[in-house]
Amino acid sequence: MKELNPPQILLLGPGPSNVSYRVLRAMSTPPLGHMDPRFMALMDDVCQMLRDTFQTENQMTFPVSGTGSAGMEATFVNTLEPGDKAVVCINGVFGTRMADVAGRCGAEVITVEGEWGQPLDVQKIVETLKANPDAKLCAIVHAETSTGVLQPIAELGQFIKGTDTLFLVDTVTSLGGVDLQVDNWNIDVSYSGTQKCLSVPPGLSPVTFSPKAVEVIQNRATKVQSWYLDLSMLMNYWGGDRLYHHTAPINMIYGLREGLGIIAEEGLAARQERHSTAAAYLGAALTDMGFSFFAAEGHRLPPLTSVFPPEGMDVEGVRKELLTDYDIEVGAGLGPVAGKIWRIGLMGENACVQKANVLLGAIRDFI
Repeated sequence: MKELNPPQILLLGPGPSNVSYRVLRAMSTPPLGHMDPRFMALMDDVCQMLRDTFQTENQMTFPVSGTGSAGMEATFVNTLEPGDKAVVCINGVFGTRMADVAGRCGAEVITVEGEWGQPLDVQKIVETLKANPDAKLCAIVHAETSTGVLQPIAELGQFIKGTDTLFLVDTVTSLGGVDLQVDNWNIDVSYSGTQKCLSVPPGLSPVTFSPKAVEVIQNRATKVQSWYLDLSMLMNYWGGDRLYHHTAPINMIYGLREGLGIIAEEGLAARQERHSTAAAYLGAALTDMGFSFFAAEGHRLPPLTSVFPPEGMDVEGVRKELLTDYDIEVGAGLGPVAGKIWRIGLMGENACVQKANVLLGAIRDFI
């Protein structure tokens, strides 16, 4: 067998992002046993660093063993029971996916839909919740990766705070890259992924559950449909009595700990400013080249810029050539904008002017 030797690709798509050598080095260190007290001390470190990154005091904050989609499943299957009512907000692929998962939980799903590329109307969501006061949860995507839209959610969280409804937020492309205040914005449940702004390889999904959400889960009338993702058992492994549940991905957790350590060293505010600065630089340069934005002005997601290439450019042909000839990956459009837009990620390690300039230099060969 030949030795594995993948090429060095500049990952400027919607994820994964490039990884620091420090994270890779941490992942290459010898594994401990998943019940070793020394590993459990490391687990405690990771949980606290995730609290700091989510900006929450929630004790039930930990990484689910699986990618962001596993985190999404975990949040829904634990909070919803058959017959519950769920309000799900949709203005892109991942809102649609949340509605699908909620339906698979047996919930009655009520959707609030908006135009792709535009933020959802918060007042419309509030009115829907007022018309459905018995809704078990309201789910929304903070950073819609399929469109590059950053959704305002603080006002919605403030309204939900005074109700029995749980506020569930997808933060897969926002955690560590844009302002996210779980406690101040009254978010009850959130899930994310390691491969975006955290710049850790895919494989873990940070989640957080408020005391309000934990109480709802503890008072379920039925068992959680997933054994693997059942929080009532997972919380006894990640906290409490440290009861064996599953074999944790030891080296992935090493990597996450190092990645979160890098974020702590930089500081959340500085990291968010770096993402904003890089996105603004990229956006201005692309505009000068004839690109136009897909996401609405004022609601553009700094870690992910969605643009229409200049008229006459072979959208998919150039994107593929960037990968094959320049070793630069940018993302394709999805759904109604498939084959029409690029999704350019400047996330984590890649959120800098230098990486943007590498892409811009390559694009100039096609203009």
